[in-house]
Parts: sequence; structure tokens; C-alpha cells
Amino acid sequence: MRQAGTYSGILSGGLSGKTGPHSLPLARIKKIMKKSGDDVKMISGEAPIVFSKACELFIEELTHRSWMITIQGKRRTLHKEDVASAVTATDIFDFLVNLVSHSSDSTDINHVEIETTSK
Repeated sequence: MRQAGTYSGILSGGLSGKTGPHSLPLARIKKIMKKSGDDVKMISGEAPIVFSKACELFIEELTHRSWMITIQGKRRTLHKEDVASAVTATDIFDFLVNLVSHSSDSTDINHVEIETTSK
């Protein structure tokens, strides 16, 4: 995984969307952004880059908090229950509580994915 510097460092190579290594596919991010609502018609080239970095930071933070729970349980493998515990224990992840509160059954997560992709 690449080590990005400050925000200005992300965009310093240009704004074409093809510069620099991106951990997440920019085309997929743009597609998700366009599906977010009927009002979203045009998206600048810079917006998916910023969303990509935001997603990376979100994943890093949630993984870090989940890993702390894994370590507290004296284990070396992160499980979905650790992620659920991190979500319920952290206020900033309140928007995910409904997703993980039912996660004992994997069909609930598939149901959420179907709902989000059918927009």
C-alpha cells in the first residue's frame, strides 16, 4: 500500500486521475458517486481522487480500531466481530451500527449491498 503524504501531496502529480498509484479504482468511485442521486450529473476529475483518499483513511481508522479489539482478545486474526465491536464502541461510526448489528448472519450484509447497488 502506498504511503501518501499530506493532501497537497496527493494532487501534486496532476489532476488527470491517472497520475500516481491509487489503492481504490477511481472509475468505480466515480460510478458510485453518479449513482448516489439523480441530481449528480457531472463530477470533476479531482473529486474521485479526494474520495479515494477519504476511503483509504476511513478503512485505516476502522481497521486500527478493530485491530485493537483483536489484540485485547489475545488473537492475531481480525474477525468481523472485531469490526462490529469497533463500530459500536466508536461514536464516529454510528452510521454503520445498523449494518453490523445484524452481521451475525452474512445475508444481512448481502442485502445491504443489493439495496445500495439497485439505485
